[in-house]
Amino acid sequence: MKRSRFSEEQIIGMLKEQEAGMPTADVCRKHGVSPATFYKYKAKFGGLEVSDARRLRALEDENAQLKKLLAEAMLDNAILKDVGGKKMVAPGVRRDVVAHVVAIHGVSQRRACRALAVDRSSVRYHGVRLDDAEARIAMKAVAAERRRFGYPLAGRRLPAIAVRRRIHVMLERQGIVMNLKKLRRLYREEKLQVRRRGGRKRALGTRRPMLVPDAPNMRWSLDFVSDALTDGRRFRVLAVVDDYSRECLALVADTSLSGLRVVRELDALITKRGRPAMVVSDNGTELTSMAVLSWCQRTGVDWHYIAPGKPMQNGFVESFNGRFRDELLNETLFSSLADARDRIRDWQHDYNHHRPHSGLGNIPPVEFLAKKGLEMRAA
Repeated sequence: MKRSRFSEEQIIGMLKEQEAGMPTADVCRKHGVSPATFYKYKAKFGGLEVSDARRLRALEDENAQLKKLLAEAMLDNAILKDVGGKKMVAPGVRRDVVAHVVAIHGVSQRRACRALAVDRSSVRYHGVRLDDAEARIAMKAVAAERRRFGYPLAGRRLPAIAVRRRIHVMLERQGIVMNLKKLRRLYREEKLQVRRRGGRKRALGTRRPMLVPDAPNMRWSLDFVSDALTDGRRFRVLAVVDDYSRECLALVADTSLSGLRVVRELDALITKRGRPAMVVSDNGTELTSMAVLSWCQRTGVDWHYIAPGKPMQNGFVESFNGRFRDELLNETLFSSLADARDRIRDWQHDYNHHRPHSGLGNIPPVEFLAKKGLEMRAA
């Protein structure tokens, strides 16, 4: 707002001269103002003393300042709402956001930086970095020749020597010297990366439909059952069942049963009973390990895996697990692993020699095998 060339004291002095009896035209002529200006002064300052006029001027200045602050706050709020969803982390992104605010809201760069809390030096900075064309070409050549040299995907932990150093050393041999951070930046800008290895090799076996066995050792079924001791420690039991005779061949209890332990127990069974034609199991990690794959190749046993999520494809051992849990595990408290092994051994002997099996005509598996043996000899 344009300020008057007269102070409050001078204006009130004019008005007092007119009030003292001097004609208005003479007052205007004396002070060089028009009658319209004189009456505007009179409407504003008429009846006021100098102190009152000064207080009025202070209030007007304060009101104008508050209006200016309110307008600036509203503009800052509009700017922040406009860019509220943008992440301003990298300097380049900050420069782009400041340029957007200047163009859209018509504010100065200084004002935009203050509203966004961005340092003006980062906005005005112009990079002088070289393009490193020679280093980029050499790096891509090394990465193409040696595909396992470089950096894996972002977010994975990087081994210090095997990944970070090798491509760096290869470039140093060509006379290209840079620190590891610059090498990592150039590597990422060239969109290079070491491809992740696939999952570990698993034993795949077969998934063709199974036939019902018609003789012992035609097919064995494997599965795991878990339980806990009285002190809360967990243990697992490896169950091996002959699908023809329903005989429980092994119940191995331990706190940990790896793939190596599984094949060791199978070798012990083969020594006593002979080699099976097929083994059936689910897709657990112990049963799809390299130890099992090597064992299948060494022994020539056909290992069949059931379809994922289809436990009834291994129904013989699943049925056995239900009986085993219902008749022993849920009815007995095991104080120690040795106690569990003793009780499980006793139950296995009773299951094979005494317990009637409805699927075998209510006779135990051992008696069923003896009966079938007599029938085969008689035939």
